[in-house]
Amino acid sequence: MAVIFFEAPPAARPAGSAPVTRAASRTAVLAASAAGFALAFVAAYLLFVRTEAGRGVENGVVRSAQSAGTTVDWAAPLREADLVVVLGGVAVLLVVISLVRRRLALGVMALVLLAAPLVVAQLLKLYVLERPSTGDRLGVAGHNSFPSGHVSAAMAVLVALAIVLPRRYRLPALVTGGFGVAWVSAAAVALGWHRLSDTVGGCLLVAAVTCAGAAVVSARRPDGDRVPWVPVSTGFLAPPALVLAGFAVLSTATSGAAQFVAAMVLAGLSAMAVVLLLTGPLRRVTFDPAESRVRRLRRR
Repeated sequence: MAVIFFEAPPAARPAGSAPVTRAASRTAVLAASAAGFALAFVAAYLLFVRTEAGRGVENGVVRSAQSAGTTVDWAAPLREADLVVVLGGVAVLLVVISLVRRRLALGVMALVLLAAPLVVAQLLKLYVLERPSTGDRLGVAGHNSFPSGHVSAAMAVLVALAIVLPRRYRLPALVTGGFGVAWVSAAAVALGWHRLSDTVGGCLLVAAVTCAGAAVVSARRPDGDRVPWVPVSTGFLAPPALVLAGFAVLSTATSGAAQFVAAMVLAGLSAMAVVLLLTGPLRRVTFDPAESRVRRLRRR
């Protein structure tokens, strides 16, 4: 007599259950990026300001800018801009956008991220960081100008506007506004107001403060527990590599004219690169408390 064996069917998965996956941690990426931008800021100061070679090549750029005269008319709009008026207008715009969107808490956060890096930049420039004297007798100012207040302001305005806008507009706002920050950086060098290191330092400082604030916001809300090593490594290592590359390129320029052109180009490219490095970890952060509550309710 044949014996028939029946294989028991696999246990059914309870209704509503789903495979458990470990989400990547945004907080880890933001913290690594904040550390990377801060490390790059320190590296820029040490390489360009604290070394004789760095000061020498940047003073050559300033002398070339001062002798350029009207050959940099494209940078003239920056000379005419009143920084205080611009910042005041942006602050009002942030409040208006937050009121129209009925997201007052988001507007307050954007104002904090606008003001905080500017305050830190001024404190560092006036009371903490120093520029050693080079004995330059050709009219190059020896006072400390690291980091640039104009570039810090342009970068902080971009970040604040990107945060207060709806999140779907954050990526295009940052990428588009990056060209504006790049123009301010190059124009500040062209006018002889700032050295390359000043512009790079301004961008890096705002990026570091922004990522640190975003990491705090992300840590207070549901986050993943898996550390994504590629974004973390990129966020930590890419900013210092950017500073080292800029120093190496500027150091290879021999004539004053070549140094001047190289510094302007590097200022613009470096600013755009910092904005792009900031865009990655920042684009999905939920700064709006109301939006965060809605997302938690949907998950339930």
